[in-house]
Amino acid sequence: MAQTVTQNQNKITTSQPLDVELRHVFKFFHKEPAIHGVDLDIRQGEFFSILGPSGCGKTTILRLIAGFEMTDGGKVLIEGQPMTNVPAYRRPVNTVFQSYALFNHMNVWDNIAFGLRLHKKLRKSEIEARVQEALMLVKMENLRSRFPNQLSGGQQQRVALARALVNRPKVLLLDEPLGALDLKLRKDMQVELSNLHQNLGLTFIMVTHDQEEAMSLSDRIAVMNQGKIEQIGTPRQIYEHPLTPFVANFIGDTNLFSGKITHVESTTVQITTETGLKINVARSQDTPTELSQAIVVSVRPEKIQLSLYQPGVSTNCFEGRLGNIMYLGTHVNYVVELANGVSINVLQPNTFGNLPDRDTPIHAWWTESDCIALLNN
Repeated sequence: MAQTVTQNQNKITTSQPLDVELRHVFKFFHKEPAIHGVDLDIRQGEFFSILGPSGCGKTTILRLIAGFEMTDGGKVLIEGQPMTNVPAYRRPVNTVFQSYALFNHMNVWDNIAFGLRLHKKLRKSEIEARVQEALMLVKMENLRSRFPNQLSGGQQQRVALARALVNRPKVLLLDEPLGALDLKLRKDMQVELSNLHQNLGLTFIMVTHDQEEAMSLSDRIAVMNQGKIEQIGTPRQIYEHPLTPFVANFIGDTNLFSGKITHVESTTVQITTETGLKINVARSQDTPTELSQAIVVSVRPEKIQLSLYQPGVSTNCFEGRLGNIMYLGTHVNYVVELANGVSINVLQPNTFGNLPDRDTPIHAWWTESDCIALLNN
C-alpha cells in the first residue's frame, strides 16, 4: 500500500480523449508558490473532483482552467489546444460559483440569456430556444419570470447551472457549487447534479472540501495538499487504498498509529507503535518490509469490532474502556480508551437495544487485512 506519489502515478493511460490537461503547472502569489508543478489529465465526459483543505490550491487550479488566472509556468490545454493566451470568455468552459453570482435586477429568463446576448451574437429565436432548453434541463420552466430574491437556494443554484449550460460549454466548472445550501437541500442537489451529468455527457470539474460530496458524485478524485496532488483515483481507490497518511486522514475518518517495523513474516508485517501497541498488517506486494522503517498504520473506524468479552483472536486485539459515546441514528460512534492511553474511534451500526455505559470494559479488535501500512514521509 505504501508508496511515494509521483507525477507519473497521477497521469492516466487511456485511449479515451482528454478534455483538460495540466502540464507541470506552477502558480505564485506574492512570490509564494500556490501550485507546485501539477500534472493532471481529465477525461472527456467524466465527473472529476478536486478535493482538499482550505488553501491547498484547488480553487486556483479551477481558475487557471477557466482563465481567471494565468499560469506562471507550465501549460493548460483544453481539447488539446493550449490556453496560454486565450482569455476566459473565449475558452470553451463555463463556471458555476458558490455564490451563484446571479443578477438581482434580472429575472430567471434574462439571467440565463445574459451570456448569449453578450457574447454569442445569436438571433433572438435561437436565444429563446436555448434558454427554454436550459430551463427544461434544470426543471425551472414555471419560474422563468421570478427574480433571484424570490427563489430558494436550490432554485438559485439551478438558475446558475442553467446560465452556464446555455452556452453549451465543453467543460463545466463547479466551484463549491453546493456549499451555500443546507444539508437536506445539498443532498437533493447532489442527485440533481449527478442526473444532469449523466444526461448531458459533459465533462464536469468540481472543486470542494466536502468529502462526502466528492465521493458520491465523482468518477475520479484528485486529493490536494499544499499545492500538490497527493493522489488521484476513483472514490473507492482513494478511500480503501490511500497512498499517504494525509489522504488516509483527510478522506473519511481513520485511526492512525505511528511506529516502526519490528518483525516480518511471509504473510504479515508487525509494527510496534510509539506507545507500545503491536499491530499486525497483512503483507501485500507494496507493503514495506525493512526493519526499523518508520510506518503509519491506518485503520478505519468501521473496520474495528467491539466485544464485552474476550473475542478469541490473538492479534490486533486490545483491552480498554468506553469513553465518549455519540448516538448518530443509524450508527453509534464510540471512543475507546485503550490501556496504554491511546484513544481510538469506532463506528458501529446501531444494533444495540441499550447502549453500554461509559467506562464499561471493552475489547477492540480488527483483522490484519483491515490495516493499511503507509510510509511516514
